Amino acid sequence: MLAEFTAREGAEGEVSRLIREYAGKVRDEEGNLAFEIYTKAAFPRAFWIFEVYEDEAAFQAHLKAPYGAPFNMALAPLIEEDASVLTFLDAVE
Repeated sequence: MLAEFTAREGAEGEVSRLIREYAGKVRDEEGNLAFEIYTKAAFPRAFWIFEVYEDEAAFQAHLKAPYGAPFNMALAPLIEEDASVLTFLDAVE
């Protein structure tokens, strides 16, 4: 999955801090295979989060984690979008 959002002008440092703190928790989840944080080189307020889960059950468990809602509530006023824009991906094999 790819989650994308844009930090509001001047909020990129706080967004970066929040997402790095959240990443530590997500990476410890059973079934999480990757949680990588990127910013667009030409536009560092644009954040791209690449997430991989073992299976659908692991992803559903991630969605139910108790720290997810507080993270999203803290992030919402700091980004330009209403919420993260999610793109679900399939591996090409």
